[in-house]
Amino acid sequence: MSELAAYIKKETAGLEPVEVLTLLSDIFHDEIVFSTSFGWEDQVIAHMIFTNNLPIKVFTLETGRLFPETYYVWNRTMEIYGKPIHAYYPKTELVEQMVSAKGPSSFYESVENRKECCGIRKIEPLKRALAGNKCWITGIRAEQSANRQSMDNVEWDEQNNLVKFHPIYSWGLDEVKNYIKEYNIPYNTLHDKGFPSIGCAPCTRAVQPGEDFRAGRWWWEDQSKKECGLHGVHEVTEK
Repeated sequence: MSELAAYIKKETAGLEPVEVLTLLSDIFHDEIVFSTSFGWEDQVIAHMIFTNNLPIKVFTLETGRLFPETYYVWNRTMEIYGKPIHAYYPKTELVEQMVSAKGPSSFYESVENRKECCGIRKIEPLKRALAGNKCWITGIRAEQSANRQSMDNVEWDEQNNLVKFHPIYSWGLDEVKNYIKEYNIPYNTLHDKGFPSIGCAPCTRAVQPGEDFRAGRWWWEDQSKKECGLHGVHEVTEK
């Protein structure tokens, strides 16, 4: 952990999520961003940011392969709070090259192809979204996966050279759902249909009873690897 991340961890110890977000927005001013994919957790944090008028830029990665339900909650969120949500799209030429060479569903054919698609549609746009910032807020929770249980609520992101903070890291799912109900926050209705984790439509399915939280993501691959690279070490090759 870097000195800056250690300092942030010390300063935010014992604070509630809204207090943390307020403090971080004071520390980092206009160099702090929050990434949303409009899932349960992200809607909770967006509500905290928007209702408290915190100067934290909210952005999303528009991969071009999202569910209709995701677009609906995206639009509804903007209508309710009257705040901008900045969209970052993949570079057109990279998508054109990939789809022209391999077709629109190449990600099913190999892990390498899937990582290429994630790299083009998510990782490269993320790098642009994070560029010039010093703090990245996410909706990660510890119980979402075994991978994430080994993380910390404050991290130093070497790849993007910034502090990464997860304000509801220790929350349980019931706590998240109760918060949404209490404040009447719009959420993705796919959650009610067995989708605890929602990404691109071709790569996400409902989870069956007893399955892991992220079992519905890239379900055709090794079940022990359920990250696209947004929250781990990654490389993006521009063609």
